[in-house]
Amino acid sequence: MRIGLIDVDSHNWPNLALMKISAYHKSIGDDVEWWDGFAQYDRVYMSRVFDNTYSEDEPEPCNASEIIKGGTGYGLDNTLPDEIEHIMPDYGLYHWMPQDTAYGFLSRGCPRGCEFCIVSHKEGRRSVKVADLAEFWNGQKNIKLLDPNLLACPEHTDLLSQLASSGAQIDFTQGLDARLLCAENISLLNLMRIKEIHFAWDSLRETDAVLRGLRLYVESGRKNRHGEYGTVYVLTNFNTTMDENLFRIYTLRDMGYTPYVMIYDKPNAPREIRLLQRWCNNKPIFRSEPDFARYDPRRS
Repeated sequence: MRIGLIDVDSHNWPNLALMKISAYHKSIGDDVEWWDGFAQYDRVYMSRVFDNTYSEDEPEPCNASEIIKGGTGYGLDNTLPDEIEHIMPDYGLYHWMPQDTAYGFLSRGCPRGCEFCIVSHKEGRRSVKVADLAEFWNGQKNIKLLDPNLLACPEHTDLLSQLASSGAQIDFTQGLDARLLCAENISLLNLMRIKEIHFAWDSLRETDAVLRGLRLYVESGRKNRHGEYGTVYVLTNFNTTMDENLFRIYTLRDMGYTPYVMIYDKPNAPREIRLLQRWCNNKPIFRSEPDFARYDPRRS
C-alpha cells in the first residue's frame, strides 16, 4: 500500500500518532510518505491535536482511496489500535528535526477531572501505566514526556526510576502535580537531569495542597541554572479574580519559583489579563517592575 500522512496542526512539533503509524506501515512493507497532492494513495491519515481555536482544519484529499482522521482535534473517541500504539515511533519521519529526542507516554489519564482540561474525558479519571520507557526510547539524549499526571500513577516510582537510570535529559512537558510531591518522588526527581521542572497552581481551592508540595520541593534545595526552583503555571481567565491571580504570582515569586501565566480562552480574554501575561512571562519586564499596578506597557 501507498500511505500518505497529513499533520494538520503543523510540522513544528512532531505528531506522535503519525510517527507510530509510519513505523507500523513500514514494518509490514508499505510505502509511507508525507501526503503529496500530485500522487495517488491507498490510504491517507490526517492527524489533528488542536481544535479550530488554535489551528485550521485541512480539506480532505481527493487522491486517496481511504481517509482516516484521528486525534483530539477531531474528537475524543478515537484511539490507535494496540499494534500501532505500542510500536517504537518512526523518529526519522520528521527528518528536519533533531534526532536526539524521544517522545512518549508512560502513563495516561488523570484523577483530577478539571473543568478546563479534556484529559479525564479522553483518557479516564485514573492515571494508569501504559508503557515502559524502552517502548519509545532507544538511547536518545533527550526525553519529552507527554503524561498528563505521572505522579498520580500507582507505578510512578518505578517509572521515575526508569527515567533517572536513562541518563537522558527529561522534560515533563505537561508539568508535574505539586499536590502529589513527597520525599520519595522528590528524591527520584533529583536523580534526573531536568533542564526546567514545571508545576501548576490553577485555582485558590488548591492553595494548601499546592503550597505544601512546592515547599517540600524547596526543602530539597534543587535549583535551576537561573537560581530558581522551577516554573509554576498560573491559570487565569477561568475561575479566579485579578487579586487572586496576583496573589499566586507574588507568592510563587517570593518562594523562589518562576510564575508563568496561562490564559484560558485567550482570544476572548480581557485586555488586563493579556497585559498580566505579558508582564509576568517576560522576565526582563517582570524583574524590572515587580508591581503589576505600576506596569506601563508603553514603556516596555
